[in-house]
Amino acid sequence: MRASQYFLPTLKEAPSEAEVPSHIFLVRGGFIRQLAAGLYEYLPLGLRVLKKIENIIRKHMDDAGALEVLLPILTPAELWQETGRWDVYGKELFRVEDRKGRLFALGPTHEETITDLVRKNIRSYKDLPKNFYQIQTKFRDEARPRYGLIRGREFIMKDAYSFDVSEEMAVKSYEIMKETYNKIFSELGLDYLMVEADTGAIGGKYSHEFVVKAANGEAHIVYCENCGYAANVEAAKYEFELDKLPPEEEKPLEKVHTPNVSSVEDVAKFLGVSPKKIVKTLIYILSDGTAVAVLIRGDRELNETKLINYFNVNDARLATSEELEKMGLVEGFVGPIGLDLPVYADVSVQDLHNFVVGANEKDYHYINVNIPRDFKPIEFVDFSTAREGDPCPNCKAPLKETTGLEVGHIFLLGTKYSDAMKAYFVDKDGKEKPIVMGCYGIGVSRLMAAAVEQNHDENGIIWPESIAPFKLQILALNMKDEKIKEVAENIYKKAKEKGIEVLFDDREMSAGAKFKDADLIGIPHRIVVGKGVKNNVVEYQHRAKKEKEEIPIDKVDEFLEKLR
Repeated sequence: MRASQYFLPTLKEAPSEAEVPSHIFLVRGGFIRQLAAGLYEYLPLGLRVLKKIENIIRKHMDDAGALEVLLPILTPAELWQETGRWDVYGKELFRVEDRKGRLFALGPTHEETITDLVRKNIRSYKDLPKNFYQIQTKFRDEARPRYGLIRGREFIMKDAYSFDVSEEMAVKSYEIMKETYNKIFSELGLDYLMVEADTGAIGGKYSHEFVVKAANGEAHIVYCENCGYAANVEAAKYEFELDKLPPEEEKPLEKVHTPNVSSVEDVAKFLGVSPKKIVKTLIYILSDGTAVAVLIRGDRELNETKLINYFNVNDARLATSEELEKMGLVEGFVGPIGLDLPVYADVSVQDLHNFVVGANEKDYHYINVNIPRDFKPIEFVDFSTAREGDPCPNCKAPLKETTGLEVGHIFLLGTKYSDAMKAYFVDKDGKEKPIVMGCYGIGVSRLMAAAVEQNHDENGIIWPESIAPFKLQILALNMKDEKIKEVAENIYKKAKEKGIEVLFDDREMSAGAKFKDADLIGIPHRIVVGKGVKNNVVEYQHRAKKEKEEIPIDKVDEFLEKLR
C-alpha cells in the first residue's frame, strides 16, 4: 500500500479529552476518530488492526468447535422481561421504541437472544452440545464514557454461548473455552492474567476474567507469585484467619467522650489504639429499599460488590446524612449497640476483643466492646476488599496487587437463562430438562486499546506483530532522488511479491515528518531508503529496538525472504 494513496490523518497534538496512551496514540496515529462521547469511527489503519484481532479470535474459536452466527443487535423487550433483566440491567441498557410502540433493547450482550434461538431449534440431547459465537457491535449507555476504546457506548465484542446436557458437560465446555482464551491472548502478544471474578449482572455459578496488565486499567487484581492464584478484588477471598489479633480477656463496656473525633484514624489516635481495634458501622440502603448495618474492621475497606451479591440486590449505597438523621443516628458516631436495624459483620470483626464502636450519640464512642456480650450480628460474611499483602487463599503467601484492563470474561451460567426462558431438551430417558449454559465474551475493540497500553513509548505505538496494521514499512526519505526512488520502489515490489503486508511511505514530505509518523503508527519492521544508497545499503530498524542495521541492497531480497 502506498502512503500517498492511503488515508493517514496523523496529528501532532493529542485531543484535549485524551488522557491515556491508547486514546492519545490511536487518535494521533490516525486509527480512530471520535464521533460523539463513547462513539468512534475506525479509519483504515484501525480497521486493519481490528480485523486481525477478529481473525485470531475466529481461528481459535473455530478450532475449539464453536459455530459462528450473527444475531440481531435489536432485541425485543419481551425476551429481556422473561429473564427479569429488563429491569435488573439498569440504565446502561439502551431502550428504544418502534413506530408501533413496541419496546426493544440495543444488545449489550445476547444471552436472551441466543437462548431464544436454541429453545426454538434444539429439543433433543442428540443435538447437544453446541457452542455458538458471534463478533458483533454492542451498546451500553455508559454514564461516563472515557479513555477512548477502553470504555465506550458502542463497542465490538465476541460473545459465545455453550449449551450442554449436564453441569458436568458444561464444565468441560467451560474448560475448553478457558484454554481457548489463553491461546487467543497469547497469540495477541499480551501480558495478561486469568483471574477469578464476580459474576455480576450476567449471573451464573462462577466466572473468570482475563485481564491485561495496564497502569490505567479499571480492574484491580490481586495475585500470588508463589502459586499462580489471581482474582479480581471483588471476588478474592479475605483470609481473616491469618489476620487475627491475639485474644484478650474481656473488659467492662465503657462509653467515652470523643469530642469532634469521628474518622477511624482520629479515633484510633485519640484513644491510643490500633485502627484494627476500631469497628466501622456502615448503614447501607439496598435497591429494594431495605436499610442494613454492616460492620467492618477499621483497617479494611468494604467491597460493595460482595455486599450486593450477598443480599441478592441490584445495587446498594451508603445512607446520606439526612437519612441517618431520620433514623435517629449521628454521622461519624454510628454503632451497633442498641441499633434498630439488621446488623451484619465482616469476618474481620468475628474474633475481635475489646474493640471500639460508635455510641449512636454525638461525640461518644464505646470501648471494650465484645461479641456476643454487647450485641450479636445476624451473620459474619466476607465483605472485605482484598489488597496487597493479604495471605493467598491457596498457599498463604503474601498477595501482590496490580491494575489491568478486563478484555475477556467467561461464565458458567448453569440453568439461569434456560429455566427462565424454558429452553429444555429431552434426555435419553424421555425426560425434559433445562439446558445447561455457559457464556464467553471478549472485548474486541478494547483489545486494540489494551495492546497499545502495553506496547508504546513516548513516540507512539509499538504493535505486537500479530496485530500490526502492516508488517513492514518502507520509508523513501527523498522521492525526488532518482536512486532512492528506484531502490525503494524495487523493495516495495519485492515485498508485495512475497506476500508481505507493506506500507510504502512515498509521500512528498520531510524525512523528519516521515520518521515521526512511522514511530507514531508503530509498524514493527522498517526499511529506510536514504543517503546510504550511494554506498549500496539501506537501513533496517525494528520499532521496539533502538539498534539500526545496514543491509546491502543486493541482500534485501534475502532479508525479505526471512521476514515473510
